[in-house]
Amino acid sequence: MGIATVWGATAEEVAREYPCDRFVEGGTMGLFRAVTAHAAPETVFRWLCQIKVAPYSYDLIDNFGRRSPSELTPGADDLALGQRFSRIFELVDFEPGHQITLRIVDRGALWAFGELAITYAAYAEAPGVTRLVAKVAVSTAGGPIRALSRPPLVWGDLVMMRHQLYRLAALAEKSEKRAA
Repeated sequence: MGIATVWGATAEEVAREYPCDRFVEGGTMGLFRAVTAHAAPETVFRWLCQIKVAPYSYDLIDNFGRRSPSELTPGADDLALGQRFSRIFELVDFEPGHQITLRIVDRGALWAFGELAITYAAYAEAPGVTRLVAKVAVSTAGGPIRALSRPPLVWGDLVMMRHQLYRLAALAEKSEKRAA
């Protein structure tokens, strides 16, 4: 596995089962991204819920130039299956304080990227330290045309999600410092 498919994740994190695998039919390819946040899992999870409001990657590309909020949005952590996240995803599974799982539902995004689901999870590593792990399950169906689109998807996801995870971790850390 190369850096494009596994970035920042440990072998143990890659070996875990993730809910996203249940939401993509047929064969899948897994993409793993992970960072460490010096904040409690509950705080990191609360920031994961913010993906409902904005993508938190590169705002110029993913958010039409609007800045993702740097403060928690009241009610963003009130979760219900079927809610939309970042315009193109639907919440298909969650465990409060621990993980959210999103599936792509937007027709244009499905056409561009194919079927995929993402689990974002917050795992306690030590008191006040959390591993923020994301697994993207990407369908391997679709023949040669879809196969040609996978390398740009894999590398593009690495660039965008790396920034997203670093940004969410930093915001969680900042939230805890302000609360202390």
